[in-house]
Amino acid sequence: MKATDKPIRCGIYGRVSTSGNGQDVGLQLEELRQVAEQRGWLVADTYIDEGISGSQESRPALDRMMADAQAGRLDVICVWKMDRLARSLQNLLQLLDEFTRLGIGFVSLRDPGINTTTPQGRLLTQLLGAFSEFEKALVIERTKAGLSRARAKGVALGRPRRDFDLRAVLAVMAQGHGLKATARILKIPRSTLRERLIEAGEWPRRSGSENPSDETA
Repeated sequence: MKATDKPIRCGIYGRVSTSGNGQDVGLQLEELRQVAEQRGWLVADTYIDEGISGSQESRPALDRMMADAQAGRLDVICVWKMDRLARSLQNLLQLLDEFTRLGIGFVSLRDPGINTTTPQGRLLTQLLGAFSEFEKALVIERTKAGLSRARAKGVALGRPRRDFDLRAVLAVMAQGHGLKATARILKIPRSTLRERLIEAGEWPRRSGSENPSDETA
């Protein structure tokens, strides 16, 4: 956090996803203001997103808070719980990286140890990042292993094979159309058409048959 003789400016963020349904952002704010007062922090502003889901990346109050943070108006950001601020662990880590870059501390009141204004809190935050990277690596490893097992069992992977009537293709080509024009007329990707013709032994065209240029219209 920035070293300064001035009072530490605290931004308080609160959010409830459903307004007027037993959820009260006021309870969050009351506890957060008490903590700020106990620590001698000046509450610079309060940011409230009410009736807004945490799954939304852009939220009016959150956007305003981030703008104030980037403008250097805040020294620490306090939330009641991490899930009030971030929609996922990855999203939380992205926000924490941004706070660190800006020299801003972060405190989550109901999540023990999540306090980047202390050495222990910074260590725990780094561990969260390490666990996130480990989890991503495990997912990639499991995905690769699953694909390998599927291939070994002969399971077809990738996009579904597009089926079409080869007789219609040959009929169009018999009229003097080349590969490109035939693909355009029948609305078939040219690479797919060529592949199927090769599989059927129809490309290059059999000896004695016309083999129009790809560019024939």
